[in-house]
Amino acid sequence: MAFRKALKRTAIVGGGAVAAVFGLSQLIEYRKTQHGLAQLAHVAAEAELKVPFADELPSRQAQLAALQNTEEFDVLVVGGGATGAGCALDAVTRNLKTALVERSDFSSGTSSRSTKLIHGGVRYLQKAIMKLDYEQYMMVKEALHERANLLEIAPHLSAPLPIMLPVYKWWQLPYYWAGIKMYDLVAGIQCLKSSYVLSKTKALELFPMLKKDKLVGAIVYYDGQHNDARMNMAIGLTAARYGAAVANYTEVVRLLKTNDPLTGKERVCGARCRDVITGQEFDVKAKCVINATGPFTDSLRKMDNEETQNICQPSAGVHIVIPGYYSPDNMGLLDPATSDGRVIFFLPWEKMTIAGTTDTPTNVTAHPIPGEDDINFILNEVRNYLSPDVEVRRGDVLAAWSGIRPLVTDPSSKDTQSICRNHIVSISDTGLVTIAGGKWTTYRSMAEETLDAAVKAHNLSSEPCKTVGLMLEGGKGWTPTLYIRLVQDYGLENEVAQHLAATYGSKAFDVAKMAQVTGQRWPIVGKRLVSEFPYIEAEVLYAIKEYACTAIDVIARRTRLGFLNVQAADEALPRIVQIMGKELDWSQERKTAELDAAKKFLYHEMGYRSRSEQLTKTTEINLDYQEVVRYKKRFHKFDKESKGFITTVDVQQVLESINVDIDENALHEILNEVDLNKNGQVEIDEFMQLMSAVKKGQVSDSRLAILMKSAEETLDKRGPVTVDRSGGGV
Repeated sequence: MAFRKALKRTAIVGGGAVAAVFGLSQLIEYRKTQHGLAQLAHVAAEAELKVPFADELPSRQAQLAALQNTEEFDVLVVGGGATGAGCALDAVTRNLKTALVERSDFSSGTSSRSTKLIHGGVRYLQKAIMKLDYEQYMMVKEALHERANLLEIAPHLSAPLPIMLPVYKWWQLPYYWAGIKMYDLVAGIQCLKSSYVLSKTKALELFPMLKKDKLVGAIVYYDGQHNDARMNMAIGLTAARYGAAVANYTEVVRLLKTNDPLTGKERVCGARCRDVITGQEFDVKAKCVINATGPFTDSLRKMDNEETQNICQPSAGVHIVIPGYYSPDNMGLLDPATSDGRVIFFLPWEKMTIAGTTDTPTNVTAHPIPGEDDINFILNEVRNYLSPDVEVRRGDVLAAWSGIRPLVTDPSSKDTQSICRNHIVSISDTGLVTIAGGKWTTYRSMAEETLDAAVKAHNLSSEPCKTVGLMLEGGKGWTPTLYIRLVQDYGLENEVAQHLAATYGSKAFDVAKMAQVTGQRWPIVGKRLVSEFPYIEAEVLYAIKEYACTAIDVIARRTRLGFLNVQAADEALPRIVQIMGKELDWSQERKTAELDAAKKFLYHEMGYRSRSEQLTKTTEINLDYQEVVRYKKRFHKFDKESKGFITTVDVQQVLESINVDIDENALHEILNEVDLNKNGQVEIDEFMQLMSAVKKGQVSDSRLAILMKSAEETLDKRGPVTVDRSGGGV
């Protein structure tokens, strides 16, 4: 606090945020001292804390029983996103009796649909300097501090990422360099790695897909990257290990209220909750209720007071995932000024490439859908920065999603129309504590501020905050070489072992113990859910221990398959449902319902609809004469009877003639992708439509197109069968 005041004085005397940097040597010295003291405090705090569930997490049923049977909690947190989970962890480690309820799954909302960056916000610093805005400067400084902390407490889920800012005008080079260097300086001792300037040649060496024309050079700076949904899970599971009663699929039906005997005023004293899965309702009593529901902030505030004004101004951010070959393995790209003034990130993530985000006003919904216009906007911006040699195709979008960012206006501000650039903590007349706004990176400091306010407002007997430096689930005991032990001790594939170590940290051994023997020479254990991704069947069983209740929980948040490739997720679903059904004793009716719900989720929320509609929307066949002749010839190699359509039988006969064996069910799926009128056959017009869409880049990786092309090439190589080879003739 003393440092904040001193820094504020420096900033004001020197003329705003820029002057704060002039005390850089004092800033760095202060940071060094504080960092050392903080490290000692972390060790002491962790030694003091008891971990009631260090060995095994309580089941969801046990958590629900704790919610129902506890006479009164000190704190009830509503919302299981990053902020809500952070509040629960902060509260329970202050020795407060803590509960958390989430009406869907943990991290099912905005917290799993971010850009996957842990960052201070380069653009916020630019605004702070240009407008001499001290509040923006402090927001960046706080975020950079939290960035360093998050990288420290969950090293398996997060890592520094170099991000390149390509420069195409000479005058921009010193301008951007000064801004990025300022970013390093504000981070001080917590700077991840120093930024640097690259020549055009070196920039193209590191990012060969970059557009060469007019490129002057580039600047590379460092921010953090993480697996957002898994990070959210780690925070929530850590809270559960420390004794918090946490339950997903538990919604608040209404707030409980009582009259304060001293003041006679009405006070919130808990919530009536409903188990979404069973429909059972029960009361959870608490001295303090914290509203951490993100975009749904106003829904809970209106439960408290119907006349309260809305403070949330939701904004939708769409991201897309394209194949990993669009970007280097370990280098991101920042487009600082898109065609409409927005910022676009282009980042490697989970061996794929993620691009986004948009920023458009939207309505609050639990099921946001990525729009085709937003997907195409991102693709166009990506095209502007990539070499003409790299064809950016609409068909390469493997998944797309929309996340709702809960921008807020400050209810205590006279100007209610102005959006708060940071977060706000407010307490209603009845004592409901609301934390709203903010961003992923600062979840911990937001939680600390919220609990400080809650403790003060409700006179709770609490210890100081202990979450700075507190290791999250799987972080303690993790090392960069941990995966080698998984390979050596369990016989897992190298890629699978790396994935498990990066996802579960030191808990990866618990997953490996559950892995089934493959029956092959190698790998010894670990059956994959789909061949091209390192997710294994044992993760489905482990997901249930992590409170996964539905197939969607597994494909979206325990694994990230649904976010990486919707078709691969769709292929994995039947096996996931089968494993969960056996473990949770689901009826056939429940299994069918789970499969349908998960397919609907992929279709609407993960961009499968947009992907599949690329063919149906291509009504015009845009092929030249030679292409039409070539594709008709290819089609008639399968349609030997000139029926005008082909079926699985036709395809099977051709494949058998070239000694290719494909499962009949797989063939049905392949043809069904192209069978627009769903009559069990592919007409020549549908085939031409497919080839036109492939030509335009609207469809890529079409299994039927690739299969028919390779079969044709094999047949052409063989040539006509001679009479003596066929066994006929005289």
